[in-house]
Amino acid sequence: MDPAAPPNAFPDAIEVVVEIPARSRNKYEYDERVGVFRLDRVLSSAVFYNFDYGFIEGTRADDGDHTDAMLLIDEPTFSGCHVWARPIGGLEMRDEKGGDFKVLCVALADAHQAHVMRLEQVRPHRLVEIEHFFQTYKLLENKAVEVLGWRDHAFALELLRADRQRWVEEAASKTATNGDGHG
Repeated sequence: MDPAAPPNAFPDAIEVVVEIPARSRNKYEYDERVGVFRLDRVLSSAVFYNFDYGFIEGTRADDGDHTDAMLLIDEPTFSGCHVWARPIGGLEMRDEKGGDFKVLCVALADAHQAHVMRLEQVRPHRLVEIEHFFQTYKLLENKAVEVLGWRDHAFALELLRADRQRWVEEAASKTATNGDGHG
C-alpha cells in the first residue's frame, strides 16, 4: 500500500495520530476541544510504552473517545505525528470505564513491517510484551485493568467500521443541531 493512502481505503488503511511515542513513560492525551496535546500523567509503574500509541482519525469508540491504536514501528515518532497504517488485529481489554479495544497496526511507510498483514505474523513474544505492559501499567495507580485477549484482523475491521459509523452519525447530528442555527 502507498504510504500516502487515500482516505477511501478505510478500514484497510487508517490514519493514526500518535499521542505517545514508544519508549515514553509520559502519557499524553489529545484535547479535542482545543486541539492540543496535554500531559495526562507520568506512569507510576516502572514500565514504558513499547509501541507508539494514539488514536484513529474519523472514529468514535464506545467510550466516547477516538478508537485507540498501537503502532508497531522500529523507531518512535512524536506526539501529533499522523501515520497511515494497516490494522492487523487488536487487544480486547476492560478498564474502569468499561470495554477498551486497542487496534494493533503497522505503519504503511515502514518497509520492516511491510510483510505483516495479520496478527499471527507478529513475533509471539512481542504480543506477550504488549499484554504485560497493559496488565501492569496502572498497578501502582490502583486502577483495575483486565486484558481479555487478542482479536484477529476481521474482528478489528468490523470494530473499525462500527466506530467509523458512530463518528459519521455524531458528525451528522452536530450538523443537524448546529448547522442551520435552530439547534
